[in-house]
Amino acid sequence: MKAVTWQGTRSMKVERVPDPRILNSGDAVIKVTSTAICGSDLHLYGGFMPGMKKGDIMGHEFMGEVVEVGPNVKKLKTGDKVVVPFTIACGKCYHCHKDEWSLCDNSNPQAPKAELLMGGESGSGLFGYTHLYGGYAGGQAEYVRVPYADVGPLQVPRDIDDDKVLFLSDIFPTGYQAAENCNIKRGDVVAVWGCGPVGLFAIKSAYLLGAERVIAIDRFPERLALAETACGAEVINYEELDVLEELRKRTGGHGPDSCIDAVGLEAHGTGLQYAYDKVKTNMMMETDRPIALRQSLYACRKGGTVSIPGVYGGLLDKVPFGAAFGKGLTLKMGQTHMHKYLKPLLNMILEDKIDPSFIISHRIGLDDAADIYETWQKKQDGVTKIVIKN
Repeated sequence: MKAVTWQGTRSMKVERVPDPRILNSGDAVIKVTSTAICGSDLHLYGGFMPGMKKGDIMGHEFMGEVVEVGPNVKKLKTGDKVVVPFTIACGKCYHCHKDEWSLCDNSNPQAPKAELLMGGESGSGLFGYTHLYGGYAGGQAEYVRVPYADVGPLQVPRDIDDDKVLFLSDIFPTGYQAAENCNIKRGDVVAVWGCGPVGLFAIKSAYLLGAERVIAIDRFPERLALAETACGAEVINYEELDVLEELRKRTGGHGPDSCIDAVGLEAHGTGLQYAYDKVKTNMMMETDRPIALRQSLYACRKGGTVSIPGVYGGLLDKVPFGAAFGKGLTLKMGQTHMHKYLKPLLNMILEDKIDPSFIISHRIGLDDAADIYETWQKKQDGVTKIVIKN
């Protein structure tokens, strides 16, 4: 089959690889009909995440048709149309029973290595996301093996368009959890750093959960336009306005009730802090650029919540933890507990409360996927979300 493979930093290639097969009795094989390139994939493309090997198959946002099931699979059958969550969970461990699916104890066979390198306990396995998260082949391919097939894949109606449900695989639940973590009350003001796909879904979700106002921060005109026109947010271009001053002005001096960092480790910015982080990451004295995180901690009102769906991979410098402590902030973060949200959010789509396809700017074939990574990384051609059709 054909698949998008990682060849090294800033190098992708579509090549022929062996077809996946059933390895365990609970596996299924999915023929991929739609997949997408996630902002998190750019961390791999840019070489920011360790644990990649040449030839690894990319992609963790995908859906398709079941073509084969293992002998112990009871809930799926050949021909079912399914969306597959990017986190892999066994359904039986302590964390799965606690609805903490992305912390599954059993789905990451490389957990000891991840814990040694990252200095803490590892989360679940992830599709197409380094050998520290299990080394599972991803979904930017014609076919993919799905372990724990009775636990993860969500059956969806055969007549629904892929574009409406594909993002249940990651970014819609991720944005929703980010907003839910804010414990939003009616009338709250929420600030969102980053108007990429997760940020846009966080805006939408904040309104669904009762926010009165959402203020979105970015620099790209096409993203700010989507945040404003498609999501109803007020917008701040951080290259034109001082973010902290503007947020204080727009919230009567208090700051937002909640702040969402939907940017993560490759944050951009202006001024000395950005230059400082660029120098330190280039010298490998810091792994991540926590510019959005710093601002969200400074901006949030006393007693507020900072929600962090943006991916961080290592060690952060000059994070104002004293400010967070002094203001009594609540911090909530981590990979999305995908399985918790799949059915409720599918119902929202079926009830026409939201159409997630509004973020798509590019639809391409698998053969063109390797070359478009650079376009996505450089935010060229008005790109907001890339969907790959098989």
